[in-house]
Amino acid sequence: MTDQPSLIDIEPPALPEGFCYEPDFLDREEERALVTAIKGLPFKPFEFHGFEGKRRVVSFGWRYDFKEAKLREAPPIPDFLHAAGAKAARFAELHAHALEQLLVTEYHPGAPIGWHIDRPIFADVIGVSLLASCTFRFRRKSGGAWARASLMLEPGSVYLLRGPARTAWEHSIPPVEKLRYSLTFRTFRKKARP
Repeated sequence: MTDQPSLIDIEPPALPEGFCYEPDFLDREEERALVTAIKGLPFKPFEFHGFEGKRRVVSFGWRYDFKEAKLREAPPIPDFLHAAGAKAARFAELHAHALEQLLVTEYHPGAPIGWHIDRPIFADVIGVSLLASCTFRFRRKSGGAWARASLMLEPGSVYLLRGPARTAWEHSIPPVEKLRYSLTFRTFRKKARP
């Protein structure tokens, strides 16, 4: 016998403090209606310091301009997204009017999102996954190594990044296998509010 633990005995890494997840946030009909309407939005390639990402995006309320490193006003959040926003706000125990910024993202197969922490101007980040699942990864520098954790975001699910999960951990999504959409609602820090 060896002292090496079996695979069954190994505990998965704990998810960061401040991360909340609900897999069945939207029912299938709610998700289907959102996807149908979202497909008609005016998506453009994600731009970051002169480079275009593989994903396409459209912003509402406010848009973060990476070239100028500041917020720009964007069209108001469309009516068909208000119910999802109100539901996301309830999940995060916020008032619906606190969700002033919305980024809708379209991921075609092979599109990732690299390691990042959302801009400091934002406070809470609430994400709604649509159409396909993806792996949501976390990492944080711990001494000379990286602490890591991950979970599968299911279609119709919602997550909240708050506290250390929002400010101390980077997150990313590896290349997706199927077409996927996400709604990312953000609040502003009180002192940073536009």
